[in-house]
Amino acid sequence: MKKFTKTIRGYNPSEVNNFVDEVINQVEGMIKQLEAKDGEIETLKEKLHHYQAIEGTLNRAILAAEEASDQIKKNARLESGMLLEDAKRNASRIVNDALVKAEQTEYEAAMLRKNITIFKRRLKSIIETQLEIIDDIEKVDF
Repeated sequence: MKKFTKTIRGYNPSEVNNFVDEVINQVEGMIKQLEAKDGEIETLKEKLHHYQAIEGTLNRAILAAEEASDQIKKNARLESGMLLEDAKRNASRIVNDALVKAEQTEYEAAMLRKNITIFKRRLKSIIETQLEIIDDIEKVDF
């Protein structure tokens, strides 16, 4: 604390005035510092609002990305289910076609066996007839 020298009418006016000038200078300096700080605070507030806006935009972008991801997963599940059902139907159709072809091939093989048997009987009959004719020729002597 500042001490002043005493004079006839109180304290020494020049010391008091010098002190008041110092105080005024210090207060003005503090005011300038506060004004500078206020400017910095305003700048920081603007930056804060800017970053908050960016944060909001990023949050919305993240939510949109999550929703898109969920939708893509949902669509992929649906598509995989449809592909699986399609594959099952195709597999079933292929198996059925193969069974039909196997039955047809088996039927054709049975028909061939039957025709071979008939052919053998006829050929045997023809050969036996021919042998009879040969035997008959031997009976007829010229």
